[in-house]
Amino acid sequence: MSRLFGTDGVRGVANSELTPELAFELGKAGAHVLSKSKGRPTILIGTDTRISADMLESALSAGILAVGADVITVGVMPTPAVAYLVRHYNADAGVVISASHNPFEYNGIKFFNGEGFKLDDAVEDEIEDIIIRNIEVNKYITGDQLGRHIIADEDAAQKYIDFLVASTPMDLHGIKLVLDCANGASYAIAGKVYEALGADVVVIGDSPNGLNINDNCGSTHPERLCEMVVQEGAFMGMAYDGDADRLIAVDEQGRIIDGDKVICICAAMLKEEGRLKDDLVTATVMSNIGFHKYMESIGCKVEVTGVGDRYVLESMLKTGGVIGGEQSGHIIFLDKTTTGDGILSSLQLLKAVLQSGKPASALSDDILIYPQVLKNAKVLNENKNKYKTDAEIQEVIQKVEAQMEGSGRVLIRPSGTEPLVRVMIEGEDMDQITDLAEDLAKLLTRKFG
Repeated sequence: MSRLFGTDGVRGVANSELTPELAFELGKAGAHVLSKSKGRPTILIGTDTRISADMLESALSAGILAVGADVITVGVMPTPAVAYLVRHYNADAGVVISASHNPFEYNGIKFFNGEGFKLDDAVEDEIEDIIIRNIEVNKYITGDQLGRHIIADEDAAQKYIDFLVASTPMDLHGIKLVLDCANGASYAIAGKVYEALGADVVVIGDSPNGLNINDNCGSTHPERLCEMVVQEGAFMGMAYDGDADRLIAVDEQGRIIDGDKVICICAAMLKEEGRLKDDLVTATVMSNIGFHKYMESIGCKVEVTGVGDRYVLESMLKTGGVIGGEQSGHIIFLDKTTTGDGILSSLQLLKAVLQSGKPASALSDDILIYPQVLKNAKVLNENKNKYKTDAEIQEVIQKVEAQMEGSGRVLIRPSGTEPLVRVMIEGEDMDQITDLAEDLAKLLTRKFG
């Protein structure tokens, strides 16, 4: 059986791959593992707006209660809100039921520990082992040993709103913003945060019906937001994904500011404020070469990790890094919170823009993002890693990089879920890098397909 836990919890099509039965088993196994060190643990659960959330929350809660743990439910809540509220309610763990930026038919379950960080691999492995080996963990729990379901007080969302407002205090009177909440978990929260700071707010993607999360809206589809910013004459636009842990911004001209640029702009602010420890920024191997050149220009070093916010966070905890993230807009401000938070990231970005005295477009234009082409090579699953030691492939990569004379790069990495090797090339000439990527992908397919 393949590993249940990916880099961001357990995911699949709801009621097909991610079934209520699996959710029940995850609840039992997770609570059992946590109870070893906590006695009778309390686990907090939040969801996004998908139609399958009720089904999975009920099954997951039943599993947790069956092994004698208590459950606190907070309803629809962003992923980073759960990470915050776990600490606020002094819970032993938190669970988010969400598939983030994926279509509505998918859902996912991911755990946080009592400090608001994602569970260690070793803890996930122990939970997974119980499920795979079908170990019974609640056989003798009856009567008053069973867990209780507690509904959180009505102001749980307000507690998170207050935290966000306090994280980045600003006077935004006279500032008009457009927010796209992806018909997801931030739909009732993001606007209130900005209104509390005095902004004039226009909110779109705030009418969830269980089926329209991420549907032509949010951080994966910011086209409407781009139009609305221009139409409304807004200062900026902010787009979140379904569980509101990502941010894609839009400048006053209706142009996208991706995660790489957001990190650049915010890192420059942090450096100026003296908050950027060791002038260090953390990013993944997918960060654009333009990102690295900008960081070098402002005197910052970049710590590079594998793809996934999990690896960004692991690196930051080791190095003491303050900011890190991905092109996709999953950005961690570790001096503020424990996970990626789209709303908090948008507040920090807006603060950086306002402090600069320049429009967002001017700050964005200071960062030259190089064209990027991604091609997939179809290979046999057992051959996905052979390119790493293949002399011909390595020679071709060196020739391509030499051809681009230091103004481009080649990144090859195997897909984690499909029989593919992904070829990414960046450079100044789009036609050139497209041809080079296609040729390299064909070579990989010929040799290893």
